[in-house]
Amino acid sequence: MEKNIKAKARHIPVSAQKARLVIDLVRGKDVVEALEVLSFTPNKAALPVSKLINSAIANAENNLGLNRYDLYIHYFVADEGPTRKWRRFGARGRVKPRLRRSSHFSIVLREHEEA
Repeated sequence: MEKNIKAKARHIPVSAQKARLVIDLVRGKDVVEALEVLSFTPNKAALPVSKLINSAIANAENNLGLNRYDLYIHYFVADEGPTRKWRRFGARGRVKPRLRRSSHFSIVLREHEEA
């Protein structure tokens, strides 16, 4: 029976579309390798993604007693969170909308199966 190690991060101030670009880099990789890739990724979303992976690793080590070198990223998604609507004032009395998007991350780690 496979154990699912879950972690979630909500209301991250990065659009889900930009976060998915970073998540696609690490989906399916070993967690140690994924953290190395994220450490050299210049995107804004790389920091919250790496924090979430570290949180899931801590859940696995502390709650289930698993080793971080046996884990890989089985499932990782970024869903859209709430959008804050701000405004800037433009020329001739007009208002220009600004949409501040956020996202929710969900990750599931699994242990490598012994052959």
